[in-house]
Amino acid sequence: MHHVDPNRVAPEHKAGFVAVIGKPNVGKSTLVNAFVGAKVAIVSPKPQTTRRVIRGILTREDAQIIFVDTPGIHQPKHKLGAAMVTAAHSALADVDIVVFLTDGSRMPDDDDRRIGKLLNEKCRAPILLVMNKMDLLKPADVQAVTEAHWALVKYDDWMRVSATRGTHLDKLLDQILARLPAGPELYPADQVTDQTMQAIAAELIREQVLLHTRQEIPHSVAVAIDEWEDRRADLTHIGATIYVERDSQKGIVIGAGGAMLKKIGQKARAEIEAWVGHQVYLELWVKVWEKWRERESSLRQLGLME
Repeated sequence: MHHVDPNRVAPEHKAGFVAVIGKPNVGKSTLVNAFVGAKVAIVSPKPQTTRRVIRGILTREDAQIIFVDTPGIHQPKHKLGAAMVTAAHSALADVDIVVFLTDGSRMPDDDDRRIGKLLNEKCRAPILLVMNKMDLLKPADVQAVTEAHWALVKYDDWMRVSATRGTHLDKLLDQILARLPAGPELYPADQVTDQTMQAIAAELIREQVLLHTRQEIPHSVAVAIDEWEDRRADLTHIGATIYVERDSQKGIVIGAGGAMLKKIGQKARAEIEAWVGHQVYLELWVKVWEKWRERESSLRQLGLME
């Protein structure tokens, strides 16, 4: 830590909440992780990877920005989807700035328009319209695509970025800092997320299931941590259950001779070890929990609903 010279008047410290809102798969979690400099939200090519509101914290000498990564707003097909959309809507209530993230490489769709309408009606905070995936935008389409995105929402400012490449994120940060209210730090300076280690571990396991399975599996999966025991200062024992909705899915997640489950376990263990900073012994089970996405009781039990 470098010490500030007390004779030099430090500028006012700023702190506040920035909601990242958008349809599924536009890069919300990638953007938050890029700003925070740590993997606080899991990412996968599958839409609706993020299921709950996750806070990622960026602490600088002059400011603390709490990014609120929200589930993608979509037309829900089941109780889980509805709970996700409700969580995203309620995240709008208490924030200082909204980043409306769109896929800037293509024309907006009905989901984008629905979110723009929601923001115009419900949002009192300044809105930054951020067109992601600029690296994929064809030069011939720039004007038409940009104007179509401008028409989505009454924005305070706009920016074109690439979250995966980090392009223009510094400029977007300046736009955010300019609108952040004055205030003290709200979280300890070394904290990058408000999630417990158990919640992060469950998500890291689910991420590996998403990355290695396809078809109907990803959305049918939930992960619960059943055991968490620090056996030694440098060894944590974790027992977790991967829930699926049908027997056929259980077979896919386990794989021939248990190969798929072994691969998921090895990759997830490496990710969790990177977070906790020491050795992890990870035991995984796969169980069928029929229609867990349809029932409020199971969503509450899995922490996916208040």
